[in-house]
Amino acid sequence: MPNGLIHADSLRPHPDGLALRLTLPWYRSLWLSSVTSLALTIDGEEVAQDDLRFELHGRSYALDELGDQSETLWYLQEHPLLVARRDVPVALGEQHEVTLIGQLRLPYMQIAPGEDGDPGMYVPNFVRDVQTLTVTDADAPAPALVSDVTPPPPATAEDPFQLGLTLYSASAEFRAGWYDFDGLLDRVAELGIGPGIEIVASQMVPTYPVVSDDFVTRWRAAFDKHGFDASSFGANLDMGRRRDRDMTPDEEFEFSKLMFAGAKQLGFPLVRIQSAKPELLRRLLPIAEDLELKLAYEIHAPMGPNSEPILKVRETYAELDSPLLGFVADFSSTMHAMSPTLLRAVRRAGLDDEAVGRLQEIWATDATMRERQEEFIGYLRGRDFDPGRLGSFAHLAFNMHGHVAPQEWADIMPQILHVHAKFYDIDEQGQEPAIDYPELVRVFVEGGYRGYWSSEWEGHAFAELGEVDPLVLVRRQHDLIRASTRAVPAPV
Repeated sequence: MPNGLIHADSLRPHPDGLALRLTLPWYRSLWLSSVTSLALTIDGEEVAQDDLRFELHGRSYALDELGDQSETLWYLQEHPLLVARRDVPVALGEQHEVTLIGQLRLPYMQIAPGEDGDPGMYVPNFVRDVQTLTVTDADAPAPALVSDVTPPPPATAEDPFQLGLTLYSASAEFRAGWYDFDGLLDRVAELGIGPGIEIVASQMVPTYPVVSDDFVTRWRAAFDKHGFDASSFGANLDMGRRRDRDMTPDEEFEFSKLMFAGAKQLGFPLVRIQSAKPELLRRLLPIAEDLELKLAYEIHAPMGPNSEPILKVRETYAELDSPLLGFVADFSSTMHAMSPTLLRAVRRAGLDDEAVGRLQEIWATDATMRERQEEFIGYLRGRDFDPGRLGSFAHLAFNMHGHVAPQEWADIMPQILHVHAKFYDIDEQGQEPAIDYPELVRVFVEGGYRGYWSSEWEGHAFAELGEVDPLVLVRRQHDLIRASTRAVPAPV
């Protein structure tokens, strides 16, 4: 998913000078307080901060006011305007050199908590856009979509898993406005994907963290129309929503309660939780019991079932001793190679064959994620290659691709409540070149798992918008999973 604030159709006329139609450079909605900084240069001339305004929902903000807007949501499909005051407004058809540098603070990705009431440290998202743009008053059209896809084979009573997808798979296309919510579900049904539907609430719900009555009505209408089944409700915990401090334990509890209530309204049986703090879970368990919700903590690359942080969660679960607690198994943890989608992206960013080969060698070692990342960055600097040219890829290459053995999932199989069938590519032979799906299927079939496998295409982290159709890839992945399950020998 291109990590950009602006795109080819962003430069707009405005009576005050010009406006940039912004796109949120992330996969989910964020609070305006998450916008840390914006710096704009037009035709080589930097625009003074006092000459910039941020417009959303009919309100105009000075940039230094954004940090206080922790109650205002920048929904993923919204396009606020960054207005720049100029003596002479731009005119339609003019071309201008635009550089926009931004930094966002991801409020749910805490690196370290704050101390003594101070704010914690959160993962930043740095954006640097340099483009030649033509002034326009029209949005770029969505492309035509492939529709001649062979229908899937019918499910059978012998199939061990139910299949579905997380709508996160179409993050880039949804963000770009190629689909509205109803259109996205129509497309899923058209391709024969389902029946399970999983969402990330902060991505799909316009009134996040509250689920509105209108959204419930649209949700139920789509499910009645297509025969879908709610599988997993992805709940974030926006601990850094306020810029001046972290959430208090009471605020974390109340925020999580809102998430649980929304999941129940939409008919989900399971909530993917982000925090497994013992005291928070202890307070939330009675709520989950009342709402008949299971709670599953996601195991995602670079961790695996036996990584130290996960072992601590397992200890917490043992202490709380509740059948409602379990895990989401994300197959990013158990990859045997780096994804071709990622390797194409780093080549576009300037890596040559030698550097791509060295990247893969370092990734395959048993060093920690940070050690591998630092070794690779040191290698690049030793070749006089600025790691900044890779943007987030220098981090994501190690953070999103784990290489734990698939057999380790068997160690916690009774506690696995949901599966993220993560994938990045499907090759000409119908296989995932970086993830051993036949072996994963074998491990889960023999382990007795009988829940949902929810397809999660995460190639949008590396691919260009429009490079592939992710929902067609999901359909092909479902074919791979079905073929793999039917190839597992029946138990004697």
